[in-house]
Amino acid sequence: MKHFITSILLLNCYLLHAQTQLGSDIDGEAADDNFGASVSMNSAGDRVAIGGHANDGADTDAGHVRVYSIPITVQTTTYVPDDNFEQALIDLGYDDVLNDSVLTANISSITSLDITYLSISDLTGIEGFTALTELRCFNNQLTSLDVSSNTALTKLSCGGNELTSLDVSNNTALTVLFCNSNELTSLDVNSNTALWSLNCGGNELTSLDVSNNTGLGYLSCGSNELTSLDVSNNTALNALH
Repeated sequence: MKHFITSILLLNCYLLHAQTQLGSDIDGEAADDNFGASVSMNSAGDRVAIGGHANDGADTDAGHVRVYSIPITVQTTTYVPDDNFEQALIDLGYDDVLNDSVLTANISSITSLDITYLSISDLTGIEGFTALTELRCFNNQLTSLDVSSNTALTKLSCGGNELTSLDVSNNTALTVLFCNSNELTSLDVNSNTALWSLNCGGNELTSLDVSNNTGLGYLSCGSNELTSLDVSNNTALNALH
């Protein structure tokens, strides 16, 4: 009788629990060759060698070993600890259960995300949205925001939170930045040379350098603690508040 072994659940033979076969059988070459008497798998789990010590293919009981490749799909997840953030992803169809994680494959190609007015306090997990070009997360309860991995961002609206700092040095494609009504004491936009619209009003800024933002057309920086502002390099500016 041919011995067979399940192609996927190769190593579960010794479990005491009831088992369900996944995949098709791997049969020996001939009857009574004892195929499956020895099994070895590599550390990655994608290669398995199965021996039949009584195989007569080369000579009587010469034995035979076959090596199989097992296709493995690894589903990576992104950590999302904030329940309100994850619920928003569920509502948008990117997730299905509240368990502090989302399949990275479900979010890595998303280009626009609107999660405003949702009482989100932690946006950990936003780093998984690597294709994101527009992020709207204003009017939440964020005290920090890390968009260093979202290098494709062109529009960021994070106003109406409780941010004390904001690093956009990696977001060199930004054309629109609205970070108004936070608690920012400083803002560095020297790397954001593509910036066209900047609203940083209602913070605690004591200085603001926009000398590198020569394409800036709109600037709102009122209700800060600025004592001076140099816009001599901003020849494209047509609105200043």
